[in-house]
Amino acid sequence: MPITRSLAIPAGELRFRFSRSGGPGGQHVNRSATQVELLFDVAHSPSLSEEQRARVMADLATRIDREGVLHLFSSGTRSQLQNREEVVQRFQTLLRRALHVARPRHPTRPTAAARERRLSGKRRRGEAKERRRPVREEE
Repeated sequence: MPITRSLAIPAGELRFRFSRSGGPGGQHVNRSATQVELLFDVAHSPSLSEEQRARVMADLATRIDREGVLHLFSSGTRSQLQNREEVVQRFQTLLRRALHVARPRHPTRPTAAARERRLSGKRRRGEAKERRRPVREEE
């Protein structure tokens, strides 16, 4: 299962648990296990490097238990298959976001022309305010 260009998680590393889902559905909801829980052992996954593991553990800390297992749930539809596909899609998206390294921002300096425009604007504004003042009688 592809996550990024350089990382793919084998399907064998994902475990699924199924349980009865809450919500509307009449008698059907009491008999079918449509809620899907995806379990991925982040702490012991051979597919992740140490840097990737640390990044995922930090970014998805609220979804990872003490043993280092990531838990994701899906119970949006009445179909177990659709819920399973949805939770796998969300797993890929979460891992992709967690592993994304933002480029460092390099601050830029304003150009000379931009500085001059800013200062001339301030000068014009000051002159306009100066003209609003009462005229002083010169001696």
